[in-house]
Amino acid sequence: MSNIHPTAIVAHGASLDETVVVGPYAVIGPQVVIGPGTTVGAHCVIEGRTTIGADNRIFQFASLGAAPQDKKYAGEPTHLVIGNRNTIREFCTFNLGTAQDRGVTRVGDDNWIMAYVHIAHDCVVGNQTILANNATLAGHVRVDDQAIIGGLTGVHQFVKIGAHVMAGFGSHISQDVPPFMMVDGNPLAVRGLNLEGLRRRGFSAERVAGIKQMHRLLYRQGLTLDAARAAIAELPAAHPEAATDIALVQAFLDSSTRGIAR
Repeated sequence: MSNIHPTAIVAHGASLDETVVVGPYAVIGPQVVIGPGTTVGAHCVIEGRTTIGADNRIFQFASLGAAPQDKKYAGEPTHLVIGNRNTIREFCTFNLGTAQDRGVTRVGDDNWIMAYVHIAHDCVVGNQTILANNATLAGHVRVDDQAIIGGLTGVHQFVKIGAHVMAGFGSHISQDVPPFMMVDGNPLAVRGLNLEGLRRRGFSAERVAGIKQMHRLLYRQGLTLDAARAAIAELPAAHPEAATDIALVQAFLDSSTRGIAR
């Protein structure tokens, strides 16, 4: 195929759409599947049971689908699944899942993933996220849609980061961060709401008012978490426009296993 540089090595068994472009010295393993319009930069290594969707741009020196950095891993048939239209910059490392969890590391669609980002085994990254340079996700981390993780930020294993969260540069995230919050620091602190992000995404004033009230209940009124959750459950009556956003936060709090950043 003319789209594959003659110095690239594509193993027998790999399934590449005829429109895939593979750069010099890239290495693609026998169980890799790559969809239409995706470009693979020079010196990339894509291995393992890795499936990559359409129109992704993978820059040079990325390593995708390598064995997880988990001493328990014993070669089980686990997977890495990457969606569509992602930008994956230089020196990123995404690992396969493990048998101890879902067995899949998953990255959604339209994500902007900058250089040296590490996505460890069994992570789930949603859609339209931004992971800045050197952001590091330990195993089993979940990052929901449109969250932004600042550069040099470390996320502890099993942590959940909610939708529309903004985590500042150099943060140490060891507890779950509810949707819409803005956090930074080590130790981590909730600084407020990601209001600018919500406005840019077209949230109405009525929706933002309901989200602000959730923030007050969780962080500004001195309530216990249980009391705050009970008060949040009553908010849809006063803020019907934000009912979906309130339900999102309630579901997040119900699923939290590490406690929330407060």
